[in-house]
Amino acid sequence: MASQLILPNFSLFILAILFLGALQGSRGDFRYVEIENKATPALGGDRYIHDIGDEYTAMKVFNATDFAWEIFQENSTATRKSFTHIKVVIQDNLWGAFTEKNEIHIGALYIQNFTGDVKFEITGIIYHEVSLVWQWYGNGEAPEGLIDGIADYVRLKSGYVPYYFVKPGQGDKWDEGQSVTAYFLDYCDNLKENGSFIAELNGKMRYGYSDAYFVELLGKTVDELWSDYKAQYN
Repeated sequence: MASQLILPNFSLFILAILFLGALQGSRGDFRYVEIENKATPALGGDRYIHDIGDEYTAMKVFNATDFAWEIFQENSTATRKSFTHIKVVIQDNLWGAFTEKNEIHIGALYIQNFTGDVKFEITGIIYHEVSLVWQWYGNGEAPEGLIDGIADYVRLKSGYVPYYFVKPGQGDKWDEGQSVTAYFLDYCDNLKENGSFIAELNGKMRYGYSDAYFVELLGKTVDELWSDYKAQYN
């Protein structure tokens, strides 16, 4: 595998990976990661450069993409979105992170003020946000908590689990979102012998969404599954 680094200026970084042979085909049209650091140096910009860096961020976007494709079993261009690249913006005056299509925004204020291993934390955020790039949203019909929960499920399985994740079994609703839903989805995935629940659910969500998908895939309503899940911890 050969790599090419292009540095147009100090704030814009592009990492393009040139794949050979079969590896090139497995990537389809997805070719590069673009990173733009818009952060004020004293408000997260410097800490991002020193503790994380563009090259590390770009490589983790590629790693997270491979990981998400594996979980979703998106093994060909026919089964996944057709993005040629992912852009990461280190955003000034932003706390947290959000994703729109193939553009991820990570807050510089969060980077500056995070206490602990900021590299580990931002890596986990990258896995969450990259999942949002590649997963399907049910054609606008899926609960936001489920969409967010799938992304946190990907983060959970990646191993970059933060201290603020709830414990398994906690939460009031299955589609509460974030780690509450992530642990519930992990429970559901373990009910399938081949562990394909998340992949099959995501595949169905390409064209729409219905709670009936849980019955089709697991033989119980989502409320029944939630009750069974909660009973394990009560």
